[in-house]
Amino acid sequence: MEILNILDDHSRLCLGSSTLRVFKAPDVADSFVKAAATYGDPASMLSDNGAVFTGRSRGAGRVALEVTLNARGIRFRHSRPYHPQTCGKVERFHQTLKKWLAQQPPTNTPAELQAQLDHFRAYYNTIRPHRALHRSTPEQAYHARPKATPTGTPLHDGHYRIRHDRIDSCGKLTLRHNSRLHHLGIGRRHAGTNVLILVHDLHIQVLNTDGELLRELQLDPTKDYQTQATP
Repeated sequence: MEILNILDDHSRLCLGSSTLRVFKAPDVADSFVKAAATYGDPASMLSDNGAVFTGRSRGAGRVALEVTLNARGIRFRHSRPYHPQTCGKVERFHQTLKKWLAQQPPTNTPAELQAQLDHFRAYYNTIRPHRALHRSTPEQAYHARPKATPTGTPLHDGHYRIRHDRIDSCGKLTLRHNSRLHHLGIGRRHAGTNVLILVHDLHIQVLNTDGELLRELQLDPTKDYQTQATP
């Protein structure tokens, strides 16, 4: 099982602690949205460079959390690679949680582990004095100061990217959007053709190396395969 923790940087308040067998990028975005529904949107967010948090290491694509934060006007920062000290507060929280879980009865189901996480989170937030907070609880520290808020407007007017690719033997291309892989039907007659893919959010253009437009479409995020239009 994997555990995802969301921590307030100032007060160390645990805003969310959830478990899944494997966290995928949409699961991380959903966990953030759930925490934000209770505590509001922050001005900024910090994470490491895990693939569920950022797609910047994979050709300038964006994962679900990046799309969600940008749409809400929330700045998103990342630690330096191989430098966990930047995220030291949440790393320390992970350590405290692991030590506590090691003293608990073993769990057999995700629901049992989630119940333990909920119990620890309530104790950590409201009862356990925190040495770094002058013996206050994280909840007391959280409510003691006004909150920074986002700009309220999207940080980017659309997402642009350019990709070089080759149409496969079945006449298809693959394109990742919002952490999900989609297949674009171009046509078997173009199999093996080198192409340039121009992406602006959901608007996609596919051109060959001579600049000829092979297909233009509006991506349907609900469908894995984007069929060609009927002639």
